[in-house]
Amino acid sequence: MAAQESLDTSVLRRSSTTVLPIDTLPSFLITAKDRSYRFQYASIYFIRLGLLRQFVEKNAVKLWKGLNGNPVAVPRVLEVTKGQLCYIIGTVYMDMPLKPNVLDDIGRDFSLPAPPQPPCYYSDDDNIMLEDESGRIKLVGERLKDARLVTGVVMGALGMETPVGDFEVADFCFADMAPQVSQDDIPCDDMDVDPDGPNPRDEWIAVVSGLDIGSPTIDDAKTQMMVEYLTGEAGEVEGQSSSTQISRLIVAGNSLIPSMEHGDVVHEHRPRRPEQEITPVSPHPILGLTALLNDVSQTMPVHVLPGKNDPAGILLPQQPFPRTMFGQVSKLNTFHCETNPTYLHIRCDEEAPVERTILINSGQPLDDIFKYLPTPPTTRLDVLEATLRWRHMAPTAPDTLWCHPYYTKDPFLLTSTPDLYIVGCQKMFGTRLIKQNQQKCRIVMVPNFSNTGILVLVNVRTLDVRTIRFGTDSGDDIEDDVGLPADPLSSTNATTESVSAPSSTQDMEA
Repeated sequence: MAAQESLDTSVLRRSSTTVLPIDTLPSFLITAKDRSYRFQYASIYFIRLGLLRQFVEKNAVKLWKGLNGNPVAVPRVLEVTKGQLCYIIGTVYMDMPLKPNVLDDIGRDFSLPAPPQPPCYYSDDDNIMLEDESGRIKLVGERLKDARLVTGVVMGALGMETPVGDFEVADFCFADMAPQVSQDDIPCDDMDVDPDGPNPRDEWIAVVSGLDIGSPTIDDAKTQMMVEYLTGEAGEVEGQSSSTQISRLIVAGNSLIPSMEHGDVVHEHRPRRPEQEITPVSPHPILGLTALLNDVSQTMPVHVLPGKNDPAGILLPQQPFPRTMFGQVSKLNTFHCETNPTYLHIRCDEEAPVERTILINSGQPLDDIFKYLPTPPTTRLDVLEATLRWRHMAPTAPDTLWCHPYYTKDPFLLTSTPDLYIVGCQKMFGTRLIKQNQQKCRIVMVPNFSNTGILVLVNVRTLDVRTIRFGTDSGDDIEDDVGLPADPLSSTNATTESVSAPSSTQDMEA
């Protein structure tokens, strides 16, 4: 007791970070001026190609200038000449028999149930096409097996036209990582995942995803333990001091139980429209979520993103939840409803100021891209890294990922590389540091809390990553190195703690 009383009260003062306005990055808010569905989706592809072509061409010249055969740049894909070494730039289109086709959906007999969709689109019968304003050309060659291509990616291809009219690819390139607006000098070049433990003066952010509030299969005890940890109500004073380093919480999608689990039935024989897939949910899950958010918002800022299963529009970018649906918590200035995706520009003001740009989404782009690729050997971390090198976070929109029909811009382009790239609603935790020239980006996959009980913590200053697993167990309160089911990490294993409580219920830890 004397030791606790002797602790400096400043230890228990919560760390703070400030969200700064973002003027140089795209906004995902859809204004009344942009809210129109009269336009075709083709505009997005033309805009995307027009904006990324210059960066792909710059890399192509750097890679292929001076090669034997003197490859020349052909401005249009249909202007290639048989037998001439050249390179072309265009947008990838994957011709995949298993991929959903809107024309087939419209033309089928709705008196019969729709066939189940395959879990992935990849097959041995797939064809890779490259298109621009002039048309399409089929890409072939062994080099493409390592390309990890999906519809919507802008790429450059080096090769020559074959006698049958295909384009045999010898090499390829992308736009590569966009420049970073600002990147401070980080002492640890490798940026190991919390190698020596946290600095007691560093600011952290917490990220949770897939709460699935209201599901009868969810263990409410671990959710309550997470809330108590975040608010500093769990453990002794020494343990509470670590939670006060958390400056804000990000809730990255799927906060509520899917409405289908409440007995709603989607009739397969009816034509499906986006607004028909989202049905009103029971008020009880919302009340539970509101109580959770209210408790945490009393102690720190909270940012809530909608997800695929939440009561929000299904088209990307998903717009913020109406604040009024959260009752009293909506009156708190620490509570923020965000778009999905969203950018946050965070500043640490204590001691040496540090600014970080954070890009967050609730996982739909990564889930859709992953369906295009053979697994193994491709992992979700590989795909997430590829989006940085493509300079596009959602290339499969609008082909297989529904999005708003933009006709003057493509907000999913990565005009700058974020310092931290977070994707929620994943099956497993994973993280990797991506470096190219002077750019550095920490990518983090946040798993569903309802299945894993995992809360992810990121050090805003060093970009180190920690995970804490909450669950009901009869073991010790805290256990180290529980072993996460994660994709391979780029450095040492993530620091992990497991917070448990005695209970007769089933252990919900992953």
